[in-house]
Formats: sequence, C-alpha cells, structure tokens
Amino acid sequence: MIFDKEKRQAKSSNKESAQEHQKCMMSRRDFLMYTGATAGAASVMSITLFPGTAQAQNTKARVVGYPRKLLGKMSELKTNEPLYFNYPDDGPNSQGLLVKMGVAAGGGLGPKQDVVGFSLMCTHQGGPLNGQYKVVGEHRVLGQCPFHLSTFDMRRHGIIVSGQAYESLPQVLLELEGDDIYAVGIMGLLFGRTDNIIAMQEA
Repeated sequence: MIFDKEKRQAKSSNKESAQEHQKCMMSRRDFLMYTGATAGAASVMSITLFPGTAQAQNTKARVVGYPRKLLGKMSELKTNEPLYFNYPDDGPNSQGLLVKMGVAAGGGLGPKQDVVGFSLMCTHQGGPLNGQYKVVGEHRVLGQCPFHLSTFDMRRHGIIVSGQAYESLPQVLLELEGDDIYAVGIMGLLFGRTDNIIAMQEA
C-alpha cells in the first residue's frame, strides 16, 4: 500500500515537473520569430541610435591610365610564332607575348579574332612561361610552368586548365589601327604587383 502511494506521488510529481518544463520551453517557430524580431530591432537601433554608421558616400570612379604601346604589325605576324614585348612598362614582371594562333579566341584581334596577348608570368608563383606556347590540336596553351606545371588556355582568356595556379593569366587588351597592333590595357593583375602600373606611378 505504501509502495503504491509513493508511486502515485512520484507520477504526479513527474507530471507537474513536465508541465513546468513545457512552460519554459519555446517552439522552434517561436524561437525563429523572436530572434528575427530581435535582429531586426538591433539593426534599426544601429541606424537610429548611431547616425552616420551606415551612410553611403559619393566617390569618383578611378580610371586607370594604361599607356598605348605599339607591339607590331598584323601583316608581319606568322601563325604560331610568338612576338615578345614588355607592357605596361619595362619594370618587373612586365614580359608578355603576342601571337597569331590561327584559331579564334576570346578577346582575339583581326579578321579571324586569332591574335592575342598575354603576360608571361605564371599567376601561382611567377614562374616564367617564355618558350612555353604550345599548339595541341585545336587548343592553344601557355605552359607547363616550370615551377608547378600550371597550364593556361589562350583561347579562353587565359583560364587555368591544370596545375597549381588558381587565377587566369592576365590578358593584354589589344587594338588594331590599320596594320598596327597596340596594347591598351591589361585584364587581370600581373604577378608580384599590387598595381599593374605602379612602376610608372613611382617613376
């Protein structure tokens, strides 16, 4: 008898404890609703209580003034025979190549869109790509880099196709004026520089 009475009391106590526990608990829906409201209130407070912390400012766009440099003549280019140059200056890591590939390419110049220019410094650790232009079937590549075997696709804006590099090879932007080919800019950052034309600015 005593045992049954204690059992009933324990059951009753457990039931009350569970009910009290439920009072303290919050459903997942309520939790998301309250935390969302709190976050919204905090963001409103940061705008209203701390004026000036989230204000946009009008600034002028920075236009990079690349030089316009004559690289060669369209009529003198021979298919798959690279022409080497320095651009945008004669400073470190400015070596590049100009080549008529015989197949159309992204950013290609000329009637067949097959003349392109690229940096000759691997984007991984600056390995030299001089003498690494290759014709592989319909593909045109620069590589393999002698450091870590990176190879770049010249038909597709110098994207990495193998090796350790994780950035495309900087492509030299070209313009054709009559028979003259000019370099007018660079798409991408030259290896080892914080600014493609920093050497010119410091000179």
